[in-house]
Amino acid sequence: MAEPLKIALAGLGTVGVGVIRLIEANAALIARRAGRPLQVTVVSARDRSKPRGVDLSQYAWEDDMVILGERADVDVVVEMVGGSDGPALALARTTIEAGKGLVTANKAMIAHHGLELAAKAEDKHVALKFEAAVAGGIPVIKALREGTAANQIERVYGILNGTCNYILTVMEDTGRDFADVLTEAQAKGYAEADPAFDVEGTDAAHKLSILAAIAFGAKVDFAHVETSGITRLRAADIAQAEALGYVIRLIGMADTAAGGLFQRVQPHLVHCDHPLAHVDGATNAVVAEGNFSGRLLFQGAGAGDGPTASAVVADLIDIARGEVGAAFSVPVSELEELAPAATGHRLGRAYLRFMVADRPGVLAEITAALRDAGVSIESLIQKGRAGDSGKVMVAMVTHEGPESAVSEAVRLLDGSASLSEPPLVLHILDN
Repeated sequence: MAEPLKIALAGLGTVGVGVIRLIEANAALIARRAGRPLQVTVVSARDRSKPRGVDLSQYAWEDDMVILGERADVDVVVEMVGGSDGPALALARTTIEAGKGLVTANKAMIAHHGLELAAKAEDKHVALKFEAAVAGGIPVIKALREGTAANQIERVYGILNGTCNYILTVMEDTGRDFADVLTEAQAKGYAEADPAFDVEGTDAAHKLSILAAIAFGAKVDFAHVETSGITRLRAADIAQAEALGYVIRLIGMADTAAGGLFQRVQPHLVHCDHPLAHVDGATNAVVAEGNFSGRLLFQGAGAGDGPTASAVVADLIDIARGEVGAAFSVPVSELEELAPAATGHRLGRAYLRFMVADRPGVLAEITAALRDAGVSIESLIQKGRAGDSGKVMVAMVTHEGPESAVSEAVRLLDGSASLSEPPLVLHILDN
């Protein structure tokens, strides 16, 4: 059998340790499939003394992880540190400049610096792989890059953040509000102590920008992902969606239907007949629609040591086989620079929620703004009487129409003394 692929591992958190465990547990199987053994030779982390549940004595230790890419006993570096810049980016640059392959689960770094790193990797004829950066153990990047390579992808979308999906599922099951469920999710380890990166949609936006680049042969454009998270959702929104035959899910969606690149992360009402409506808990799912393949659904664990380590080691097996290829399906020089798509012309239905003062004339004010903006109302619900706050919830579903009309209605209501907070606008995913 050929010489082992010698691996340096930067970052010994749950996923980094999971990579070591997977390589050790399935060593013989991996060697047969890769055509050569995978061998971890050196590791690096912040704290050498921290107990991690695996024996690290057999590996060399490097205090400065950036040096990993320059070591003679390393063929490929696995970066599991995270962060778009700082040590992770320095390690990535050093590794590729040294002519060694790089495997990373760092979606922020790829979203911000992926084009630079991919161009360097092409110049050095080395692999840059990041399957684990999107949707954990789901092989969606490989599916887009290889399995649907003959297709023109018309749309890619899905549930890209397990923390948000877990919170929304619990809200749906229990009728509790966001803040209460978030606290529980943090206690159970489903949400970080500082959850903003997840619940405000940034994590999903990083992943969507990567998927869009691969799906459409475009340059990564994270800066123009329209992003909103789940922090404004109330239990009453979840209940109202259910009464209408929908669930609420944080959806990342991208297409090129208007000639530009449309990218949006936002909570949507998803019809109960849609496959994404049945994706519960911390699960991720991605839908790709090809012009010949039709709709493809990829679903599985979006995080965790086992699934994410599985994706990392799959990339290592590809490198062991000698597979390099373009990181974003085509060479960086051939990626299109697509302008951000205008969204006002997009047709669809929307859910609008208003928190308003309980007094005569308020509803007339809202409906007048919708009328003047050209928004047609399909259904209207006013939830209960005002409590001590003196506020009530008014929810509406619109008929199909241009998004610009809804935006204009919201603009007309801006600054109204009748509204206690800005309106909540959620688009509806029927099919």
